[in-house]
Amino acid sequence: MSEHEAPRYVLIWVVLLAMTLAEVGFAFMPLPKFWLATGLIVMAFYKAYLVAMYYMHLKWEPKRLWVMAAVPLPLAVIMVLAIITEF
Repeated sequence: MSEHEAPRYVLIWVVLLAMTLAEVGFAFMPLPKFWLATGLIVMAFYKAYLVAMYYMHLKWEPKRLWVMAAVPLPLAVIMVLAIITEF
């Protein structure tokens, strides 16, 4: 396995904190529920991506592990779309 640069955990943590604060601020904006839900879901997916890439070290793992991590994503998208239609 090749060596990789050590992740900047503090920087990623600051980005995650900033995004969490942005989500809280976004949740109180006077927008239609559909746009609130869509924006919050997009931000949550990006935060999950950052956690998976850096804290779970998927960025440096073999591609077969990526496949195992990506297989449930279509089910998650279907579930989110089904929940959004309940509004």
